[in-house]
Amino acid sequence: MSVRRLLTLAAFALLLAPVTSACTMTGPGTTSECTVSGCTITFERGVSAKASVLGIDAELIAVNGDLVTLAIGGQQVTIPVGESQASNGTDVRVSEVTDEKVVVVLSTGLNPS
Repeated sequence: MSVRRLLTLAAFALLLAPVTSACTMTGPGTTSECTVSGCTITFERGVSAKASVLGIDAELIAVNGDLVTLAIGGQQVTIPVGESQASNGTDVRVSEVTDEKVVVVLSTGLNPS
C-alpha cells in the first residue's frame, strides 16, 4: 500500500472519529453512554435514578427478580432481563441486573454502518 493511500486512510479515520465516538453523561444515580444507534444507561440500585437521553426521560422504578420496571417517557414498562420491548418509539432492552446496578439499552433503530 502506498504512503499516499495510508495518509488518506488515516485522515479519513480522523474525520470519522467524532461521528462514531460515544458521548458519556453522568447524573444522580446514572451513567449514560450514547452513540448514533442509541444509549446504554447504567442505573445504580437503591437510589432515585433518572436519566434523560435521546430526548426521553428514563427512570428505574423497581426490580423484582428478573423483571425490571422502568418509566420511559412517562410510560411504565416491565421488561424481563435479556429481553426488549418498544416504548414511545424506542426499543428498550434490559441487558444486565446485579445487586448494584441495572443496565438498560435504548435503541433508535439507526444503524451507523
